[in-house]
Amino acid sequence: MVIAVCTLDDIVTARQAGHGLASDLGFSLTDVTMIATAISEVARNITSYAGDGEIRLYTGDRHGRKALVVEAEDHGPGIADVALALEDGYSTGGGLGLGLPGARRLMDHLEVSSRLGRGTLVTMWKWVPTGA
Repeated sequence: MVIAVCTLDDIVTARQAGHGLASDLGFSLTDVTMIATAISEVARNITSYAGDGEIRLYTGDRHGRKALVVEAEDHGPGIADVALALEDGYSTGGGLGLGLPGARRLMDHLEVSSRLGRGTLVTMWKWVPTGA
């Protein structure tokens, strides 16, 4: 599933799509909420820093296990220092600096690939509960 992210309303749409997929996959209510919140954080980064992009949601194999995968991609200015951007409290936009670090804490895995002037790809996932 692909959700275009250009406006604040698109953040809500992406969050709702993630919530629905996570529920369908048998995640607990707590995990569903954490996944939806992480999606909100990365989608908000797209609207705040890049202007537009997309969120892709799907299930995939990660290290031999089934996972709900979220990819947030934009073609914005990129992140000059990814390691710094993943530190709590760091923000270039005057915010609290909780977006990427917060999303990383909420998911089982998060990685960031970024090229200045070319954009950013955030890939994160949460393991699907066994038996689901």
